[in-house]
Amino acid sequence: MEKILVLDFGGQYDLLIARRVREQGVFAEIYPYNKISLAEIKERGYKGVIFTGGPNSVYDETSPHYDKGILDAGIPVLGICYGHQLIAYMAGGQICSAGNISEYGKTVVYTGGGKLFDKVPSQSVCWMSHTDYVKAVPDGFDVTAHTDNCPCAAMVDVSRRIYGVQFHPEVTHTEYGKTMLHNFLFSICGCAGDWRTDDFIERSIVKYRSELQGKRVLCALSGGVDSSVAAVLMHRAIGDALTCVFVDHGLLRKNEGDDVERVFRDKFNMKLIRVNAEDRFLSALSGVKEPEKKRKIIGEQFIRVFEEQSRVLGKMDVLVQGTIYPDVVESGKGDASTIKSHHNVGGLPSVMDFEGIVEPLRELFKDEVRAVGLKLGIPEALVMRQPFPGPGLAVRIIGDITKEKADTLREADAIFREELEKAGDRPSQYFAVLTDTQSVGVMGDARTYGYTVALRAVTTDDFMTADWTRIPYEVIDSASRRITNEVRTINRVVYDVTSKPPATVEWE
Repeated sequence: MEKILVLDFGGQYDLLIARRVREQGVFAEIYPYNKISLAEIKERGYKGVIFTGGPNSVYDETSPHYDKGILDAGIPVLGICYGHQLIAYMAGGQICSAGNISEYGKTVVYTGGGKLFDKVPSQSVCWMSHTDYVKAVPDGFDVTAHTDNCPCAAMVDVSRRIYGVQFHPEVTHTEYGKTMLHNFLFSICGCAGDWRTDDFIERSIVKYRSELQGKRVLCALSGGVDSSVAAVLMHRAIGDALTCVFVDHGLLRKNEGDDVERVFRDKFNMKLIRVNAEDRFLSALSGVKEPEKKRKIIGEQFIRVFEEQSRVLGKMDVLVQGTIYPDVVESGKGDASTIKSHHNVGGLPSVMDFEGIVEPLRELFKDEVRAVGLKLGIPEALVMRQPFPGPGLAVRIIGDITKEKADTLREADAIFREELEKAGDRPSQYFAVLTDTQSVGVMGDARTYGYTVALRAVTTDDFMTADWTRIPYEVIDSASRRITNEVRTINRVVYDVTSKPPATVEWE
């Protein structure tokens, strides 16, 4: 299978770069710059390497750098933003601060042809975000693009197939970014674009049928898209050797536990055990307010439940989880900061009573997981449902968690989702958050002191960036009136109008 390496230098768009490559039928994987050597890159036969952006200045000795031998390895290289500057620096060019003329946001770029800019007009809009720039290109390089304030917005060493762009072709704001990446992958790297989800399914079935022969396997089924697809994929591979354990931790959405049980028993005839563990989880979370601690506790309790079920069932050898690629990256890799620990990655306890963990989806993005799910015959209503975090309502209740708060949020969330679904135009994700703010209100002639609920809805195609959804006022009005009328302890409703970044989709 042909592969592109995304070499991460701390940029915020590393996942997006990899996803854009995969959209074009080429498999991409991300490694931190300090976790893979030049020898390993050569050995693994990558068709090309993309250097990501990053927040540092290349001339700072403490900044991330790489073996400059990669420029003479015969592998095409594309540097983006910091990666562009790093290539210039490694090859002997001059980098300096942009001073008062830094560029951020949409910028007109003037391109001068060449393979990277084939079918790109000479003037278009790109997305800039930089405080340094390439002042003088290295010997052997030519400038191929500029802006009004950046003399080298792109450069190329044609003989070595090394390219650099100061802007971000991976974001949708760069009008011809997909065209540029297509040109790099196919015209420059010579990729065939033959990576398909069908191939992934068949490879996975063959792989796990062989590797898990004779093993008894336990699958952690949350009922969300990721764990559901993982369960069906593994069931296809190993059949009745798989037992699914669905842990109802008391922090699911309204009626969700019953819905999950019905689908997997009736549709797939899978071995399923439902564990009602609400008291256990709420007890472990009692008094805990810090989000990361909540995630860690939930992660550990999940594993302990699975271990207990394993002992009841007789020794289980392997645990299956629905970890996907963004979970792995966001939970921290190398020197990258942890955005949040996922209960099925960063939240695992260090000692577990399993021989190993299998994460069959850990190299896929969410849209790829959905495509796999549909190919496996999972009902579209389940595959295309909005994401729900593994820790459930625990990370949508700000502050400490109680059963009363969980029940309150369940009702408010159900009302908001009902009103949006009645309106017919569903955002990518939509939910309610129970804040830890209480305020004065009035109902009838009585003074109230109740909770504030925040409604959140976002629109996105990748969940790595997201825009807040412009819901019609009448829908927000209807949801607000119903929540304050039907949920006794809530007397105020607000709507979150923050995009990602700077916020995340979830509040915790």
